[in-house]
Amino acid sequence: MIKGIKSSAKVMYFSSVFPYAVLFIFLVRGLMLDGAMEGIAYMFYPKIEIWAEVQVWRQAATQVFFALGLGYGSVIAYSSYNPIHNNCHRDALMVSCINFMTSVLASLVVFVVLGFRAKNIVLNCITQNMGLLNDMATHGSNHHWWPWFNMSDPASVTIPDYREWYHHYGSQVGTNITDCDLDEEMSKGVEGTGLAFIAFTEAMAQFPASPFWSTLFFLMLLNLGMSTMFGTMQGILTPLMDNFSLLGRHRTMLTVCSCALGFVIGLLFTQRSGNYFVTMFDDYSATLPLIIVVVFETFAVAWVYGADRFLDDIEIMLKWRPPVLYKYLWKYVCLFAMVGLLAASLLRMVFKRPTYTAWNHTTASETTLEYPGWALAMLAMLILAATLPVPVGYFHSWLKNRGMGPEGELAGQEIDRERYIKCNSSDALDSYSQHTPSVEDDGRPRASFLPLGLDHYRLLPQQEDMEEVEEDTI
Repeated sequence: MIKGIKSSAKVMYFSSVFPYAVLFIFLVRGLMLDGAMEGIAYMFYPKIEIWAEVQVWRQAATQVFFALGLGYGSVIAYSSYNPIHNNCHRDALMVSCINFMTSVLASLVVFVVLGFRAKNIVLNCITQNMGLLNDMATHGSNHHWWPWFNMSDPASVTIPDYREWYHHYGSQVGTNITDCDLDEEMSKGVEGTGLAFIAFTEAMAQFPASPFWSTLFFLMLLNLGMSTMFGTMQGILTPLMDNFSLLGRHRTMLTVCSCALGFVIGLLFTQRSGNYFVTMFDDYSATLPLIIVVVFETFAVAWVYGADRFLDDIEIMLKWRPPVLYKYLWKYVCLFAMVGLLAASLLRMVFKRPTYTAWNHTTASETTLEYPGWALAMLAMLILAATLPVPVGYFHSWLKNRGMGPEGELAGQEIDRERYIKCNSSDALDSYSQHTPSVEDDGRPRASFLPLGLDHYRLLPQQEDMEEVEEDTI
């Protein structure tokens, strides 16, 4: 991170490929487990009744944003280092397809392992109940509810047979005999940290050579976390260095301070109550701000800057014009879908107070509680802190350019666009080129959609390499 995009990209090669190898290994091993097919069947079985819930769509949108890096700034930061004629259309399609296949692969691994875990729990439940039924039969209980299967051999009892018997006679044998339902066990709320650190570890403990699988799994988690943070930090550092020349000249100090600040904030989640803060951040401060930021981005590109002008810019880059369908998707479909989802989420928060799940030591069970007032205030501040930079940046740019009329603004944008294209074209410059603005350009306000000035132009790859060589020699 300190040495720039080139150095972090080398690490990303390993941290991105290694999880795929581990996922394939886990998938092959998981398909050999008893219960794998039940887990896959549960994964692909649609539950139409939950499609009307706002929370489901909000979580789906958050997953898409997180998987594709939308709203985080990491995609924009990495893309800003590409040459001007990079095929961004092809890249967008490839990234979306690879992300979809990766999500399916990861989901298969998760549900294969959860199916194995759930079936083991259900079979243990049947074995325990068979022992209780056998004791009841030995002590001369009523014979009319006796099962038709062999109670003395629990291994021979299938789950459908037991469930059919329980459906008919379960109410007559007392509360100590429970229903061993595989679907109910699969549907139990195992998510977030509970999925990685409880469900998976519990399942891997039953694998042959479990220490090996545990080591492999947690190495994969470490790599996923590191690669995710590389992108997130790049999305934070790049705009700071682009917009503030002082920070850009002290890349090392900025990177160290940003990582140290993130470490200190992360200590909040390591307390005994840390899981509650994780839930708070995950459910609210990491979902609503993303939707708000994406709404701002879509509105700014499609309506403020103009979808047609944006297509013109893409045509300059690709040397062919994308279909006009994109224009209507940006202006109407995507924007209205995000605004509708945002409005539904806000209305849900207004009319239904946010809740969280807490552990009750008295009853030894989880209970749903409402967030206290200070937690709601903290949620509001987190959401505002994540979304305020967008309108603040807009008004800052507007105040900077308010003295320029429409004609001057348009001319300034065209001049800046030409300079930007030249600055990012590897054909126009050699490896020792330096970007210096003309004297008449020094006093002209820059357009907000382009770099703000000389200090904020992206270095070409060969220039960054030269900078790295100089740092190494020092």
